[in-house]
Amino acid sequence: MTVSETDEDHLTAYARILSDVCATGRRLTRDELDSLRAQGERAAEAGHGLRTLVRRHLAATRTIWPTLPAAGGERTLAAVEQAIDAFAEGHERAQRLAVRQQEAARREFVDDLLHGRSHLGRLAERAERFGLLLSHAHAVAVSQGHTAVDDTHPATRQVESALSARFGERRILLATKDGRLICIAPGDQDEVLTFFAKQAYAVTEGGRVAVGRAHPGAGGVVHSYEEALNALDLAERLDLDEPVLRAADLLVYPVLTRDRQAMADLVRSTLGPLQAARGGAQPLVDTLTAYFDAGCVAAEAARRLSLSVRALTYRLARIHQLTGTDPADPVHRYTLQTAVIGARLLGWPDAEV
Repeated sequence: MTVSETDEDHLTAYARILSDVCATGRRLTRDELDSLRAQGERAAEAGHGLRTLVRRHLAATRTIWPTLPAAGGERTLAAVEQAIDAFAEGHERAQRLAVRQQEAARREFVDDLLHGRSHLGRLAERAERFGLLLSHAHAVAVSQGHTAVDDTHPATRQVESALSARFGERRILLATKDGRLICIAPGDQDEVLTFFAKQAYAVTEGGRVAVGRAHPGAGGVVHSYEEALNALDLAERLDLDEPVLRAADLLVYPVLTRDRQAMADLVRSTLGPLQAARGGAQPLVDTLTAYFDAGCVAAEAARRLSLSVRALTYRLARIHQLTGTDPADPVHRYTLQTAVIGARLLGWPDAEV
């Protein structure tokens, strides 16, 4: 990088300061220190690296050194220390400000992107600064751990380093939102989101990751993000064990709950009679959940509930008696299983439906 006339003028002024300090024995004045800090800021804004700038100051010091009085060496070194420290302070201050401004711009962009709040044309232009081409389809993965994370959290840095080491300069955006870790990647690069899910699960020590489907355009990012959030919400309500959830595998649940009133009616009419059982409906709903999750294998369902097979069989018979539907009958099974899923989604019987 070439030295501009302004840089030359600064180094000339710097040399004059050293000469005067060495001749008079004084320290640098406040105005001189402020001027050096301001010059450091301007050099940082012009893109000059601090190492190069310090080397230039030392070279200027070496050039003027033979002209200085021999007895003033110690005073000159003290002045050099003061001058370079002030210059570096200004340079670092400008760098910190630039980083804060870039972080703020990045945060604003991520918020606008995930909520679709900005004009699509301007959003696409801003996206290119952060490595995304919104003309392509993208998919979003969201990681939710036991503790909230932000952009400076060690977990965020660890996942970011792992992604960078594995995929280099691919068009990937890693960000945080509402305490969750988010990865946006091209829709045809599923391996990126799979790797992200693995890394995020490891650093969050047992968190959960949801992956939305790929959709085109800026609106597609919003759609995929919402799918991932909905998958996390479903996993919470249904108490799903899988650490990685894909929205494409959970499409049946939004279909089932699209008509909430119809689902509530099904739950009340099918499972409502279970409330007459001793202990209420919840133990029997849990029994049905375990039975269906075990593929209607009584022995496996009993193991999951820590019951004997005989006790489980008694509960199933009791359900049949109260509801008039037999969990072991394929004709009745679908109705019961759909009602159980609805109960879990609606929070029944704890919540009124």
